[in-house]
Amino acid sequence: MAPTDEQKIAELEELNNELENYFDNTIIPQLFFDKEMILRKFTPPAMKQFKLTKADLGRSIHDLKNTLRHTTIIDNIERVLATAKILEKQIQTDDMCWYQMNILPCFDKADRKLNGVILTFINITGRVRDLKEQEKVIAEYETLLDTVSHDIKNGLTGMLLSVQLLNDLELEDFKEIKFYTKKIENGIKKIKLILGDFRESESKRHKYKAEEELLNIESILEDVKFALIDEIHETNATITAEVKHSEIVFPRRELRTIIYNLVVNAIKFKSPDRSPEISIKITKKGALMIISVKDNGIGIDPSKLKDIFSKYYRIEDTLEGSGIGLYLVKTLVSNAGGKVEVESKLGKGTEFKIYFKQKIDKVLKKNAEK
Repeated sequence: MAPTDEQKIAELEELNNELENYFDNTIIPQLFFDKEMILRKFTPPAMKQFKLTKADLGRSIHDLKNTLRHTTIIDNIERVLATAKILEKQIQTDDMCWYQMNILPCFDKADRKLNGVILTFINITGRVRDLKEQEKVIAEYETLLDTVSHDIKNGLTGMLLSVQLLNDLELEDFKEIKFYTKKIENGIKKIKLILGDFRESESKRHKYKAEEELLNIESILEDVKFALIDEIHETNATITAEVKHSEIVFPRRELRTIIYNLVVNAIKFKSPDRSPEISIKITKKGALMIISVKDNGIGIDPSKLKDIFSKYYRIEDTLEGSGIGLYLVKTLVSNAGGKVEVESKLGKGTEFKIYFKQKIDKVLKKNAEK
């Protein structure tokens, strides 16, 4: 027996009451726009976040775009209404805050027709700030390791030379002996200062101690995207990920550093003619894990490919950089028993592939023993 009009009205009223109750009690900023993009409901946190009032109900998104402080929000809503697919993206509003914005298609319960969208906003400004600081600490630490190694080596070389010269002197050459012993003393003091700086960095390093663990690669990719959220936003970069094998065994800090540096380079060496498009693929072949990072940037001159992993080597002098990013990638992968391959075409783009063996059984055993 078909429901009567009264029953249909009662069902709609019940659904509306449920939605009203949900919106009134949720702690997340949420907005509901109907298929004509008219604001119909919002949660109390959304009212506070976007300074909305009850008078804004019934207004078009076109009238509220300045209030919502995100330039492409209309395009985003139109896309979801056209495709009926969920849209997830990180956005920066005009007040410089970062949000994880999800736009979900909303369907009528009775006939399953699309009747609007629900927008959810989660403030991730703190997480973005923390990840950027974390990447800064990691970069500073890796640079410090290189600097310490270089400076100690130079200091020891100078001291060794002074000792050799002392051995050639006679005992009566007092002034010269004093000169060289002073040089040795200064060299020791310099190394002591260098080691002091290194110990100071250990407190920071301990927080990000490199220890192998079973990781979810998708969470690492999200961390990298959050850490580079400004660069992605400024260049209008698109990053896609195809994860065919999500579990990976590697030190968390080191894996993030590897992917971070490859994605940074893909954005930095973008083509002036197009926005960066970066494709990340995670696959497995036997015992080998393969991470591919491919871009559509300016590419690398074939004559430079053999040098790009050298310490302090810079592909383009006109772009900012320390020249240690790819060196770190190569070093970390090599230390893990892996290898890095690169293919590039000038004007077309570059692809880096990282191969390394997995040690899942070893990590699972270690976790079981804890």
